[in-house]
Amino acid sequence: VQLVESGGGLVQPGGSLRLSCAASRLTFSSYVMNWYRQGPGKERGLVATITGAGSITDYWDSVKGRFTISRDNAKSTVYLEMNSLKTEDTAVYYCAAKRGAYSDLRISYDYWGRGTQVTVSL
Repeated sequence: VQLVESGGGLVQPGGSLRLSCAASRLTFSSYVMNWYRQGPGKERGLVATITGAGSITDYWDSVKGRFTISRDNAKSTVYLEMNSLKTEDTAVYYCAAKRGAYSDLRISYDYWGRGTQVTVSL
């Protein structure tokens, strides 16, 4: 199983980016997919989550209204659309997969990508 993130880069404050996470060798629709991020000197934290069917999503408070998580099960890909980016959104962004139901515990996620760097700066 492999998760590969892409779409990171350097963007100015107020700008937008769309991250993708492509999964392989996974029954994708059976997995909850999460996006996490880890900023400089910070712990890795949950950004957004989406159920296997894509019917339920949830977000960390600081990104609500700015970020949107979605998935295309036919392409085994989950997305994170990020708008109105702020300097504090600078981080490495990771996707993670867990079979079955959502869990608060990072350790319960079966598969992780290697991350993609997002830098928000003038």
